[in-house]
Amino acid sequence: MSRKDSVAAGLARGAVGAMAMTGLRQLTTGLGLVKKTPPDAVLRKSTGGLIGLLPKKRRQAGMELAHWAFGGVSGAVFGALPENVRSRRWAGPVYGLAIWLSFELAIAPVLGLKHAKRPRPLERVALAGDHVLYGLVIGVRRDKASSPPPA
Repeated sequence: MSRKDSVAAGLARGAVGAMAMTGLRQLTTGLGLVKKTPPDAVLRKSTGGLIGLLPKKRRQAGMELAHWAFGGVSGAVFGALPENVRSRRWAGPVYGLAIWLSFELAIAPVLGLKHAKRPRPLERVALAGDHVLYGLVIGVRRDKASSPPPA
């Protein structure tokens, strides 16, 4: 697979991975494990209220689209990594965790997000888990043996 194809596949898998995270977050927020999702916290804080320009009933959809776009771009970056890195089974989940850790250790504190300052072990485990799920989706590999025969 060419680098261009790998990046394109990463973009698609990244968007789908972010969508899978959305489903898992519905569960974790519904169970009370996650109070405010990172996309919600970041968009409300960092855009200077830009999300507020959307009609109130469209804001959640706008936040989801932004998260899926970020997931796609992050997946494309994964797709641009060297083949010998991407081919490792652990590469996708580790990459997903690295994205989560960059949020926890850098982005949230820099933006001054409230949740970065309080202990929340269950929430952190839930968010780490959905990033592992993201990594599993972007790290999916198609073996040549499982590819359809040429037309």
